[in-house]
Amino acid sequence: MHVIVTWLLNALALLVVTYIIPSIHIRGFGTALVIALVLGLINTLLRPVLVLLTLPVTILTLGLFLLVINALLFQLAAWFVKGFEVSGFWAALFGSILYSVISWILSALVFGHRTGVTRWY
Repeated sequence: MHVIVTWLLNALALLVVTYIIPSIHIRGFGTALVIALVLGLINTLLRPVLVLLTLPVTILTLGLFLLVINALLFQLAAWFVKGFEVSGFWAALFGSILYSVISWILSALVFGHRTGVTRWY
C-alpha cells in the first residue's frame, strides 16, 4: 500500500511542477502516473550506473554533477513517454529539482516520520 500511495504522490508532484514551470507539459493525471512509474524505473535501474560511471566528475564538482544526471534522466523520461514534454536542459534541471522537493514534502505530510528513526527528545 505504501508503494501505491508514494506512486500517486509522485504523480501529483509532477502535476504541480507543470503549474510552476511553464516549459514542462503533461497531458493529464494518467500520463503523470505513467511518468512517475517510468521515472521510478529509470532511477532504480539507470541512475546507479550513471553515478558510478561519473564518480570522478561528481567528486570534482562536489556532488553538483548529480543535478545534471537528474536533469538528463528527467529528459529521458520525457523522451520515453508521449504526452510529457520538457523543453530544454534548464527546464529539466529545475523540473527535476522541484519534483524532488515537492515529492519529498508530500511524502513527509502523508507518511510523517519513518519508523526506525531515533528521536533525541
